[in-house]
Amino acid sequence: MAHADTAHAPPAQPPPAHEEETTTGINHRKLLMWVFLGSDCLFFGSLIATYMVYRGQSLVGPYPEDIIDVPITTVSTFVLLMSSFAMVMAVAAARNGQQKRVVQWLLLTIVLGLGFIGFQVYEFNAFRVEGLRYETNLFSSTFFTLTGFHGAHVTLGIFWLICLTIIAARNPAGRPSGLDVDIAGLYWHFVDIVWIVIFTLLYLIGGFDSGPAAEASHAAAQGWNWITGLIS
Repeated sequence: MAHADTAHAPPAQPPPAHEEETTTGINHRKLLMWVFLGSDCLFFGSLIATYMVYRGQSLVGPYPEDIIDVPITTVSTFVLLMSSFAMVMAVAAARNGQQKRVVQWLLLTIVLGLGFIGFQVYEFNAFRVEGLRYETNLFSSTFFTLTGFHGAHVTLGIFWLICLTIIAARNPAGRPSGLDVDIAGLYWHFVDIVWIVIFTLLYLIGGFDSGPAAEASHAAAQGWNWITGLIS
């Protein structure tokens, strides 16, 4: 009788995962990711500062106003922001143990990330056709360095998400854990935030910069208008 009861008893559930106790209250891996992102802020900050310091000092063209296409880059920015939303949903699904939804949302994040990289490749090729290469002028050197490193970060993030997706698809009942997806989400949101800063400074503000001669003419015209305004 006892044997029959044992045979029909529900299978034993695995013990809950033991949470890592740390002095900071944050998981060591997650804390390490925050430290890495902090150092990456300094890295991108130096690249952005370099671009702003040399902004408008190119002696030869093409200049930003001749080549920057704000509408196309706005679309690519929207695509990257939507990938961040998909990543939020993947993290939520991982925390709730919904591995199937984790795979779906990670796949959508990967597709949107690849779409952003596709826009960047198209943009770089269009610049090349227009005669703007890395060594052309100060604008091209600082622009390609900054956006190129950001594109490399996005590519690394896509590779990371592909690995998580494969793991989740092959082992739905196990990894990746909520923490694994959460850490990847921190990295992905970081590259999205960095792009918002880049898009604002390089495209919305600096995308209409012209050459030094035009800047000087514009400044002289403004000065003359100010003087004539005082006289009148």
